[in-house]
Amino acid sequence: TPNNIAVVFEDKQLTYKEVNEKANQLARKLREKGIKPDSVVGIMVERSPEMIIGIMAVLKAGGAYLPIAPEYPEDRIQFMLDDSGSQIILIQDKFINAKGSYRNAEFISIENQELFTGDVSNPKLISKPENLAYVIYTSGSTGKPKGVMIENYSVINRINWMQKQYPIAEGDVILQKTPYTFDVSVWELLWWSFTGAKVCLLIPGGEKNPEEIVKAIEKNKVTTMHFVPSMLSVFLEYVEEKGIIEEIASLKQVFASGEALNLKQVEKFNKLLYKEKGTSLHNLYGPTEATVDVSYFGCSTEEELELVPIGKPIDNIKLYVVSKEKGLQPIGVAGELCIAGDGLARGYLNRPELTEEKFAANPFAPGERMYRTGDLARWLPDGNLEYLGRIDHQVKIRGYRIELGEIENRLLKHETIKEAVVLDKEGADGNKYLC
Repeated sequence: TPNNIAVVFEDKQLTYKEVNEKANQLARKLREKGIKPDSVVGIMVERSPEMIIGIMAVLKAGGAYLPIAPEYPEDRIQFMLDDSGSQIILIQDKFINAKGSYRNAEFISIENQELFTGDVSNPKLISKPENLAYVIYTSGSTGKPKGVMIENYSVINRINWMQKQYPIAEGDVILQKTPYTFDVSVWELLWWSFTGAKVCLLIPGGEKNPEEIVKAIEKNKVTTMHFVPSMLSVFLEYVEEKGIIEEIASLKQVFASGEALNLKQVEKFNKLLYKEKGTSLHNLYGPTEATVDVSYFGCSTEEELELVPIGKPIDNIKLYVVSKEKGLQPIGVAGELCIAGDGLARGYLNRPELTEEKFAANPFAPGERMYRTGDLARWLPDGNLEYLGRIDHQVKIRGYRIELGEIENRLLKHETIKEAVVLDKEGADGNKYLC
C-alpha cells in the first residue's frame, strides 16, 4: 500500500511511502547520534504528522519513545529527562525557545529539513521483541512521576489482538485524538499502519471539543475511534441536541476506556448510534503497566444489560481476582484484580523496589510475574469481570466491609441519577455513615 494515504492532518496528506521514507531518514540520523536498543528518545510535539514520523523514526532506529507534553512544567520535564537518561529530544520549532535549557539534553528540530535527506531505505532491524518500545510517565504517590517501560512484544500482542477482534482494512480511518502522553494513544498511533488503513489526526486540543470531533468524523469518514466515558457523554449529548446522527454515520466501532463506563452512557449510545446506524460500542480496561488494555466487553447488543462489565481477557493475558490472603476468589466475591501475561511492562524505570512490589511473583504460575492493579473486581457467572472501583474505596462500617464502588454502581441504575459518589463520614455520635 505504498501509495495509499496513511496520515491526514487538516488539509495535509501523506502516503505510506512518504511516511516510511521520512521515518527511515530520521531513524538513520538518530542512529548516527548513538541511538540503539533501549535508548530513550524524548518527543515534544503537538499532534501533527511530525509526531507520527518522529515516533516511527525512534522505533525504526531501535529506540524507545518518551512522549513529553509541551505544556508540562519545566521541573517535570527535567525530571523525566534525567530519570529516563534521554539525551535527545525531537521537538517542534515553536517549543524550542519556550523551554529553558535542560541539562544533558540535545534538542533536535523535527522541522529541520536537513534531517530528511539521504538514504530512504528501511534501516537494518536491530531491536528485539524484548527491547523497549516506549516509556510513559504516570503520576506517582510520592509526587514524582514514575516511568512505565513497555517492550516491543507487548505492543505487538496488544495490536495483533485488536486486529483479530475488531478487524480494520484499507478503507478504514482511525481518529487519533488521545494525547500521546496517555497510553490509549498507542493503538491510535500504530494500529492503522499494520493494515493499510488511514489515521486522521485531530487538531491539537480538539479532543475536548465535540464540534471539532464531529467535523473530523464527517470530513474524513472516520470509522474507528476512542473516548474516555466522560467525553463520550459530552459527545452524545452534543450529537443528540444538534440532531446530527447522519454526519457521523461513517462510524463503525467506538472504544471506551480510561474511566468506568456506566449503564446510562451505554444505553444512550445504543439508542442513538447502535440502533440507528449499527455503530458498536466496546468497553476496554487496562492500566498503563499492562500495555493499554487487558480486557474487553461488547456493549452493543439486543440484550438488556444489568451492568457494564470490563469483560474477558484479551489474547495472551491472564486475569486473577485475588483475596487479601493471596488466594483466588470464587465467582461473585470481590478481590484485587491482578494481571499476568504478555502485556506486562518491564517495570518502573529506576524504581526496583516499587517494581518488585507491584510486579510480584505469580503464585498461580511459577516463574511468571503478576501485576497488582489496586483495582477491585469480581467474576460474574457468565465469565465477565465487573469493575468495582479502587481497593482503597473499601470501607468498614459496624464490622461490615462495604464496597463504595458497588453502591455507586447501584445508584447509577436509577434513571434520574447521572453521576454518583459515595463517601463514608463520621457522624456526631462517632459512628461512620455513608453519604
